Amino acid sequence: MLEKVLIANRGEIALRVLRACKELGIRTVAVYSKADRDLLHVRLADEALCIGPASSRESYLNIPSIIAAAEATQAQAIHPGYGFLAENADFAEAVEESGFTFIGPRADTIRLMGNKVSAIEAMKAAGVPTVPGSDGAVTAENAQAMAKRIGLPVIIKAAAGGGGRGMRVVYDAHSVLHSLAVTQAEAKAAFGDDTVYMEKFLQQPRHVEVQIIGDGQGKAVHLGDRDCSLQRRHQKVVEEAPAPDIPDDVRRDVQLACVRACEQMRYRGAGTFEFLYEDGRFYFIEMNTRVQVEHPVSEMVTGIDIIKEQLRIAAGLGLSVTQDDIVIRGHAIECRINAEDPKTFLPCPGKIDYYHAPGGPGIRMDSHIYAGYTVPPNYDSLIGKLIAYGPSRDIALQRMRNALDEIVVEGIRSNIPLHREQILRDAGFNAGAVDIHYLEKKLGMAH
Repeated sequence: MLEKVLIANRGEIALRVLRACKELGIRTVAVYSKADRDLLHVRLADEALCIGPASSRESYLNIPSIIAAAEATQAQAIHPGYGFLAENADFAEAVEESGFTFIGPRADTIRLMGNKVSAIEAMKAAGVPTVPGSDGAVTAENAQAMAKRIGLPVIIKAAAGGGGRGMRVVYDAHSVLHSLAVTQAEAKAAFGDDTVYMEKFLQQPRHVEVQIIGDGQGKAVHLGDRDCSLQRRHQKVVEEAPAPDIPDDVRRDVQLACVRACEQMRYRGAGTFEFLYEDGRFYFIEMNTRVQVEHPVSEMVTGIDIIKEQLRIAAGLGLSVTQDDIVIRGHAIECRINAEDPKTFLPCPGKIDYYHAPGGPGIRMDSHIYAGYTVPPNYDSLIGKLIAYGPSRDIALQRMRNALDEIVVEGIRSNIPLHREQILRDAGFNAGAVDIHYLEKKLGMAH
C-alpha cells in the first residue's frame, strides 16, 4: 500500500480522501490556500502546506506549487479529487514525470476522453451507444438524406460553435434546407466558418451515468448506474442510485458496454460514463475521468469504497472485487447542500454560527463544515452532501425528508429549504424518472 498521499484539493472531497487514507494506514499531506487554513482536513492531516493565495489560479491550479509540496513532504502519490486539476492531462503527466503516482487515469486517457470528438469515436469503436449524427459536414446536397437517416427531430450545429450560438432544431422534413441555410449563415457570421453538422435532438432525456473502476491492466467492473436528471443550468442538484424505471436488459447492456470500453483502453482508476436516456435508449455524451461528486450513492448501494479502490489501484494492488462480487442492494439519494440563496441561487459565503448534522439509519453526511467555520467566497458553493439510503426508493426518500428536517446550518443561507420544501415534496420527483428540464420548468427555476 502507499505510505504517503498528497491531497491536491479542498473541502468535502479532500476530507473524504483523507478519511479513506486513514482507514488504509496511509499518511496524508494537505495543501491549502491562504483562505483555507481552517479547513477540517488541514487540521486532521499528518502534514499541511500552504501553496499560495486565495486565488485558485495561484494555489489549487498551480501545478509547480503542488509538485513542490509533494517533493518537500516526500509524498509518494497525489490524489486530485474532483474539479481543479482532476481532469488536466498536463497535470497528470507532470506528476508522473516528477516521479510521483497520479491517483487517476493515465494522461493519454484523460486527453482522449477530454476531446468530445475523439471520445465519441472511441465509444463507437467499443460498442457504446452514441447520439446518432452526421459523419462529417452537412450540405444542401446531403441534408435531407441525413435527416431521414438520423430521424427527426434533429439539431443542426455549427462545427466551430459554442455558447448556444449557431444551432437550430428541425422538427419536420420541409424545414431541413431552410434551417440548414440559416444555421450556416449564423455560423459564418459568428465564427467565420459555415461548416455545420447534424445530430438527433433529444427532447426530454434523462441524465443517467454508469460508475466504473478499472485496474489499468485491462480489467474493469461497474458499480451500477445513477440518475442525475435533477439539474439547474447543467449543474446537478439531486442524484440517486440506481436510476429508476429502466428495463433490466437495457441497463445491463449499457453497463457491460462501459466495462468493455474501459478494458479496451486499459482504464486506470474511477471513471463515469455520462448518457442521455430517452425512449428506452442510451446515448453517450462524455466520460469523466475522475471520482464524481455523487460517488457516495453508488457506494451506498454496492458497499464498495470507491476512494479506497482508487488508492489500491494506484499502489498496484488491483481491484479488490470482481463483477460477480458486486450486488446492487436498496436505493440511495444525494442532495447537494450549497451555501447559496435558495431563491436567487447567488453564493452566500460567511461564518457558520451553528451546525447540526442529521442522523438515523441510512443517513450519511459528507461535509467539511463546522460551527465557527467561515465559508470563503473564492470557490464553489458546495458545503456538503446529504445521502440517504434505504431498502427501497420510498424508504430512502422518507429518510431524506427526515434528515432535511433535522439538519441545521445557521449564520449563512443555504439551499436546504429548496430540497426540503420543494424537491422532496414534489409529486413528480417522488414518482421518479424526471427529465433534465424538469427542475427548471416544474419549479419555475429557469432564471
